[in-house]
Amino acid sequence: MTRYRYPAIPESEVTPRELFRQRRRFIQAGAALGAAALAPGLLLSPTAHAWRGGLEERLAGELPSQSLAGDESLTAFRDATTYNNFYELGTRKSDPEVYAHQLRTDPWSVTIEGEVEKPGTFALEDILAGQSLEERIYRMRCVEAWSMVIPWIGFPLADLLKRHGPTSRAKYVVFESILDPDNLRGQRRSIIEWPYREGLRIDEAMHPLTLLSVGMYGEVMPNQNGAPIRLVVPWKYGFKSIKSVVKIRLVEEQPSTSWIDQNPSEYGFYANVNPEVDHPRWSQARERRIGESGRRETLMFNGYADEVAELYAGMDLNKHF
Repeated sequence: MTRYRYPAIPESEVTPRELFRQRRRFIQAGAALGAAALAPGLLLSPTAHAWRGGLEERLAGELPSQSLAGDESLTAFRDATTYNNFYELGTRKSDPEVYAHQLRTDPWSVTIEGEVEKPGTFALEDILAGQSLEERIYRMRCVEAWSMVIPWIGFPLADLLKRHGPTSRAKYVVFESILDPDNLRGQRRSIIEWPYREGLRIDEAMHPLTLLSVGMYGEVMPNQNGAPIRLVVPWKYGFKSIKSVVKIRLVEEQPSTSWIDQNPSEYGFYANVNPEVDHPRWSQARERRIGESGRRETLMFNGYADEVAELYAGMDLNKHF
């Protein structure tokens, strides 16, 4: 198998980390003046999380950073944290920020099970202790035909999976999000069958672009964006990048997922960004970049075709949508 290499990124296209530090100082100063009251989803518990202190310390230092979105401008932090789909917190785009305080992330653990040699349930701080963090700037394309450019912080999912030894029978990876209807208002409604579930083929999961993210814009992941740990698969529609992950299971058979169960005619297992395959109710040929006027052309595989197209060689992408 050909070893994957990241595309060469000119130094001029790498976003300086100092920009994110400046934003951190701005937020801290604003909080001192009471601005935090305007953004309840970003408020922190008075008690430090077991995982949070160590993560904040690491984010305060230098991290490897690379842009994998060409020379495209970053989406404003405010837009990226106030315009979201996170149905556990509500169905309106503004709901995740408004009700983010309902998501309890202390303590947090992730169960890894199924076709692995080393299954178990692991505290997030222990998972992070064994991983090198990096910043990656990715395009993010929603199935609803809007998009963003976000600087995520995390580590390759492959690094975690390799630590737990996938068996030869591991063909797919299933992810499960938090289930907490007592606190998460959205889970008290039958929007989908809870908890939220997503899946990848094992080669997709092991691809170097597939990220487990614990931060964005130089900060710990905000609750409304999927704290404390979420998946990011940049060549797929955003609903594949499951938030607030509590379980990872390796299996032999292709799993069903939440949106396939809800409406299989509209949501496929692969969900690759493809301008040539429309959603039954709208075109996918163009997209609205949040923070911009007008629309832009949608790129095949969201602009990552050179890196991932070989995963689908010989497949009918109209059938396997």
